[in-house]
Amino acid sequence: MMALSLTSAAAGAGITRETLKIDRDSRTYYLFVPDSVGTEPAPLLITLHGSGRDGRPLVDLFRGAASKQRFIVAGPDAIDRRGWELPADGPAFLYFLVEAVKAKHAVDGRRVYLFGHSAGASFALTMGVMESEYFAGVAAHAAALQEDLGGQLRAAPRKLPIAMFHGTRDNVVPIAIARQARDALISAGFAVDFRELPGYEHNTLYTRDSVVQPAWAFLKIQALEGEPKYHVYNY
Repeated sequence: MMALSLTSAAAGAGITRETLKIDRDSRTYYLFVPDSVGTEPAPLLITLHGSGRDGRPLVDLFRGAASKQRFIVAGPDAIDRRGWELPADGPAFLYFLVEAVKAKHAVDGRRVYLFGHSAGASFALTMGVMESEYFAGVAAHAAALQEDLGGQLRAAPRKLPIAMFHGTRDNVVPIAIARQARDALISAGFAVDFRELPGYEHNTLYTRDSVVQPAWAFLKIQALEGEPKYHVYNY
């Protein structure tokens, strides 16, 4: 059961640090709601951080675009900041997170998206495949495909659109691994927009604003045809 989501502290200009209670557990996420968001439903972007980070930097990265183009950004912390794990970090946790934001703000349920970096990018791909009728689209930077996802790729009821961005000088997740992920997704029927970033290293996205705009340009045109459907998994 999901309990009340409370603002616990300010985390920067316009970004709040929130607490989400699920049963006896408390989870932290960072939230940015532009002033332009009112009563008219707005898209929601869930950002999944890389290893060793928390949810704030990616929310901050998208803050300017969110203000200009009117969408909400929420960036949760993984239970273990070294990476994201099933089932602790999703899909149920992400569902409760989305529903908590929807309970407080006007969110367009047909336009809820995932963006991830590194470990968060790989998890975003996994969550998008597992909840292809709940999330409208995925954008991933520096992603690899989790090895045990093959059966779920083929079984996904909706082949949701995916954008992948990868630096040619990434020495943490070599671009060859990302190309293999792209090929596996395409082979399973997913439409993948794959973009190589010349000269980019693994963390260049934090210092050069070349991913945010194309990622949002890709995501914002994606929408579910009907009401979102969340699939429950038993572990």
